[in-house]
Amino acid sequence: MSYDKRVEPLILLGLTLVALIASGIGPYDRATWYLEVAPVVIGGGVLIATYRRFPLTPLLYRLIFLHALVLILGGHYTYARVPVGFWAQDLLDLARNHYDRFAHFVQGFVPAVLAREVLLRRTPLRPGGWLFFLVVCVCLAFSATYELGEWLAAVVGGSAADEFLGTQGDVWDTQWDMFMALLGALTAQLALSRVHDRALARVG
Repeated sequence: MSYDKRVEPLILLGLTLVALIASGIGPYDRATWYLEVAPVVIGGGVLIATYRRFPLTPLLYRLIFLHALVLILGGHYTYARVPVGFWAQDLLDLARNHYDRFAHFVQGFVPAVLAREVLLRRTPLRPGGWLFFLVVCVCLAFSATYELGEWLAAVVGGSAADEFLGTQGDVWDTQWDMFMALLGALTAQLALSRVHDRALARVG
């Protein structure tokens, strides 16, 4: 493994830690910040623990880094109050701040590449229909699990969990979230499969 390939994950980790610390300074709602950045902390710990045994492709590390930034930004402002979402709302004359929709699209997009990489490297599956289908299933299961976590937070926290849920009054918010994750999983595989295959070939 070349020096560049070894050092890049460390740089991305360092940048993630800087973003995480910055987002923790005066967040809109501290409890929501903890809940939103928890996947970054947990996922980062898993990546560090498995780095030597199962290093991922540079493509996937970069995507995970971008996903972490999306979560960290949403944690600082809460998803319903991210400024770039208001900018898009004004520009496109939307009825609500759609940053959370974007975040759930990413929640399908990046895990799709992760699931694809693990399945290709650890199972007999090869690129094709069954792999495509199973990756989509994994992403939908992940999205549904996240929505169940939000439901549990609402049950336990009551109105205190409103910022975490970020439904903005939409009764179909859960269904939209899972639909956006589905679109993300489909888009990632259609757009990145060939690029990902080449990255995997270099890993060996």
